[in-house]
Amino acid sequence: MDMVEVEGLRIAYERAGNGPPLVLVHGYVGDGPRTWRHQLDGLADDFTVVAWDAPGAGSSSDPPPDTGMGEYADYLARFIKNLGFDRPHVAGLSFGGSLALELCRRHPDIAASLTLTSAYAGWRGSLPSEVADQRLRQALALADLPPEELVDALLPTMFSESTPPEVVEAFGASLLAVHPVGFRAMARASDVDLREVLPGIEIPTLLVYGDHDVRAPLSVAEALHAAIAGSELIVLRGTGHLCNIEAPHRFNEALRAFLVGVPDRR
Repeated sequence: MDMVEVEGLRIAYERAGNGPPLVLVHGYVGDGPRTWRHQLDGLADDFTVVAWDAPGAGSSSDPPPDTGMGEYADYLARFIKNLGFDRPHVAGLSFGGSLALELCRRHPDIAASLTLTSAYAGWRGSLPSEVADQRLRQALALADLPPEELVDALLPTMFSESTPPEVVEAFGASLLAVHPVGFRAMARASDVDLREVLPGIEIPTLLVYGDHDVRAPLSVAEALHAAIAGSELIVLRGTGHLCNIEAPHRFNEALRAFLVGVPDRR
């Protein structure tokens, strides 16, 4: 893992390959390399692929407890600038997708394209209010419990039932390294409504979702697709929330084809 300092925080990241930069942003559980391993390995022949550990995850420092989505977007913008990237592609999964949307609002000149995977317009912007309430209550309660209980509660919701057990267990290991402070911060940051951002997205946008996703179901995907003009929606059949891990070859093929065509779409 490499390190860079951002606003006094140590930010860890893994980098692979050469070519146009692609920045990968993980969800509110796990870390960058274990969320995006197949993309770091599978796309490095065409792109400079970077997966960060968000503040409060993996090997990165914890942020202030009151860090919101706006502050996370500022951290991400500074991280990208510190790496010297000019107009990278940005791909976010789940919470990382919401963060990518906020990045586009607060720093509209940074991203060349946007890929939203199993993403929300914030929990409040994509889920019924009672579901958003339950998500936040659950996350704040789990942050105070042993990591094994967090794994037992959340891991089954991340994959489809057909996923090989070894794949599920490998990702589950990353959840055991949870940072309670960072987990609370990302959960609270997720509890926002970003729907007003969607009509203002003017860069090429790809949406990738699994049809067996119980956390961000296809109704969420369809709402974002309808609200982001010119966006493309790809559904990976037979996959759940972490569709990039369950179907890495199909995911990588879809992402590669989209990114190669970005200059034409612009």
